[in-house]
Formats: sequence, structure tokens, C-alpha cells
Amino acid sequence: MVNIAVIGYGYWGPNLVRNFAELNGAAVVGVSDQDQKKLDVVQRRYPSIKTTTRFQDLLDDPSVDAVAIATPVSTHFELGMAALRAGKHVWIEKPMTETSMQARKLIEEAERRERVLFVDHTFVYTGAVRKMGELIRSGDLGKIYYYDSTRVNLGLFQRDVNVISDLAVHDFSILDYLLGEHPVAVSASGINHFPGTPENLAYITLFYDSGTIAHINVSWLAPVKVRQILVGGSKKMITYNDLEPSEKVKIYDKGISFTDDPQKIYEMRVGYRTGDMLAPKLNESEALRVGAEHFVDCIVNSKTPETSGQLGMHVVEIIEAATSSMRGKGETVYIQKGKKA
Repeated sequence: MVNIAVIGYGYWGPNLVRNFAELNGAAVVGVSDQDQKKLDVVQRRYPSIKTTTRFQDLLDDPSVDAVAIATPVSTHFELGMAALRAGKHVWIEKPMTETSMQARKLIEEAERRERVLFVDHTFVYTGAVRKMGELIRSGDLGKIYYYDSTRVNLGLFQRDVNVISDLAVHDFSILDYLLGEHPVAVSASGINHFPGTPENLAYITLFYDSGTIAHINVSWLAPVKVRQILVGGSKKMITYNDLEPSEKVKIYDKGISFTDDPQKIYEMRVGYRTGDMLAPKLNESEALRVGAEHFVDCIVNSKTPETSGQLGMHVVEIIEAATSSMRGKGETVYIQKGKKA
């Protein structure tokens, strides 16, 4: 049995407690939050769980095997490092840290102490994204030409991070999972419409050595909520609408072909192909539950998580590069080359 404690019972903490509490092979033994009223809610719902306003109480408890951190990103590094030094396995929310240097230090500490470091990039564990990854790796889509994402809504405005860290972070982790390749450069533009608050709208373009290009539109100022992704390949194309109740992923047998046949030099050299549309069956398990099961499995069997500290660090590097580009009015910022770890 893996005993887990959760630090932070705000927006995401209740979801973590619920999933770990219902998981075979795991138990939630403690919850920490600075707000006693939130802890009162925990005690009413889960009378057997220990609650405290001091997170150190959970780190000092020898019965706690792992700690899940669901607090503001500005606290991630301090809490994550303290948990690792206390010998705990760590689950940490996205983005992993404020800086890539902090992320690197957490990775080194986890490796030194042989602890599991899991970053909760939840979309990687959705049935839709995993099906898309399966299709891309099978070669069904052919060469990947582009990834185009729109992730917009009205609010929720964040105080400590900009819209790139809040929304585009999902696309950065999805792209890493789908392509198995890290971008080599980024260009971004964005704006802060309200003085004293982070940027609330951004357009980001990522460039890859393979020739794939990714464009991401994120905003807290849209009149409607949109969560849509297009992936274009040389053979087939995919649409993913996360707000669809069913048939979230659709595969289109559509594309174009070119010819340089000298016999057809005076004819149109572009051919268009239109075939069938298929909506594949997806695993409908809750993504957070899948991730929680994976975290426990990694602890029990000494495995490296799919959303490891390395992935978390790469995502933070892209956030840093995109934010730097945005504040430089779209200047291209180059990222260290590398393949997925």
C-alpha cells in the first residue's frame, strides 16, 4: 500500500484526494492546506484522513510514502525539494516549476535519492491524446506537417502565471507526447490588456527539426470556450475537440499530392484526395485516474513516469522561451535541440 499525502486543497487538490482515495494499492493519509475551512471539508468527507495547516507535519510522518503538491507554481520548487529531501516520492502539478533551473535541481535531487518525480500533465493520460499518439507512431498519418491548437475561454485570470503557463502548457506536453521531439525554436506574441496582471492572450509558433510546425492560440478573453486541435499529416489528418461529449477524435482520409512529371508540366500539379472520416473508440477512463494509477505503479515497480521530471523541465523551457519571445515582440528564441528523453 502506497500512502499518499496531498499538499493544497484548493481547485485541484479535491480531485487528487478523490482519485488516490479510490485507487487500489493506495491510500490518502494526510492533507495539508493553510485554510482551516478547507481542511474542515476534508474531515467531513474523509474522517480517517489526517489534516494539518503545516505541510512539514506530513513530511515528518514516516508513514507517508509520497506527496502530491497542488499549490501555486511559485511554491512548487520549495515544497518539491523539501519532500524529496524527506525521502518522499513526489507528484507535482503543472507547470513543474517557475524556472528550468529549478526543475533541473528537482530532477537531480530525485535521481540522487532514487525517488519518483511525476509531473501532472493530465492531457497525456486522456484516451483522446493517447489514441492520437498511437495513430502517429503507427505511421497512419504519414509525415506530420502541422499541429494547430485553439485553447480559449473567458477567464479564469491567474495572478501568478501568464496565459502561456496556464493554457499553452497543455499543448506543450501533448506535442512532446505526440511527436517524441522537442522544438528547436519558438516565436510568440501576446499582450496584457490589464496593467499589473500577466499576459492574457498569446499566439505561439513552435519549429521542429523534422519540419513540423505547431501553432497555439491561447486566451482568457474569448466569449466562448474552445478546446480544439488539428493535426495534419501527409496521409491523413486528425481533429480533436475536447468539448465534444462523444467522438472527440476524428480521422480524415484527406490530403494532397504533388507531381513533377514533365509530361504533366502544363497541367495542375496538385492532386486532392478526399476519403472517409472515422471516429475511433477511445478509452473513457478519467485521465487523472490513469495518471494516478501510473504514479503508484512507478513507485511500486521503480519505473520512470511517462510525464517525468524530464518532460516537466522541457515544458518549462518552452514556457521560458515563449515568454521571452512574447516580451521581445515575437523575436525568435532558440531552444537546445534534443529528442524526447
